[in-house]
Amino acid sequence: MVLYKSIFKRKGKKIAVLIDPGKLSVNSLKKVVKASQSGNVDFFLAGGSIISQNIDFTIDVIRDNSDLPVVLFPGSIYQLSEKADAILLLSLISGRNPDFLIGNHVIAAPFLKKSSLEVISSGYILIDGGNKTSVEYMSNTKPVPSDKSDIVTATAIAGEMLGLSSIYLEAGSGAKFPVKENLISDVKRNTDIPLIVGGGIRDTETLERICRAGADITVAGTVFENNVELIRRFSDIVHGF
Repeated sequence: MVLYKSIFKRKGKKIAVLIDPGKLSVNSLKKVVKASQSGNVDFFLAGGSIISQNIDFTIDVIRDNSDLPVVLFPGSIYQLSEKADAILLLSLISGRNPDFLIGNHVIAAPFLKKSSLEVISSGYILIDGGNKTSVEYMSNTKPVPSDKSDIVTATAIAGEMLGLSSIYLEAGSGAKFPVKENLISDVKRNTDIPLIVGGGIRDTETLERICRAGADITVAGTVFENNVELIRRFSDIVHGF
């Protein structure tokens, strides 16, 4: 578990830039990657909710312009690639769709077992971000209401007890508002594994609140698509905690 120990479990807060293979043009992708490299980002997450077979090409572009680790963030089994360093193996523990709890994992397991990818398991908890997101639609699961901290916390505790190595609180791409600070702090207080938070992080003030609430790793992507200068600012804030 090289990356897990050197990044996820390392002391201090981290930031990951999410690259969605289906969203960026090649030129835009290169700009985001180069700005991430120079902006002291910790690693990339590569993947998205929409089925895409461009994952190999996307990772090639990342490799050509950066030496940062690439961790797969698969929205489906079609987003697997041995060109990455690791995979964030997500189990959608907030939902009750068996395909996203274990079904897709069974299909992917033989490939992952034979590959050189480091597998980092994560309990994925979808939080209501104010509108219906791609994750909700594609997974056919309902998000946990943002005022149900007890449900979110109990779900995270259960994920840790099941042996998952991280928890991911997700408001979803395009969320009207990010994960609330009280949810982050409650989960952080009641679990001892790395806490990842993403979705709806569009400005530095929100980022600061999420870091202060207890997120170990923050994830942003959409906000950088038209403003790569924000990458350095976001990175400086996260690493300043």
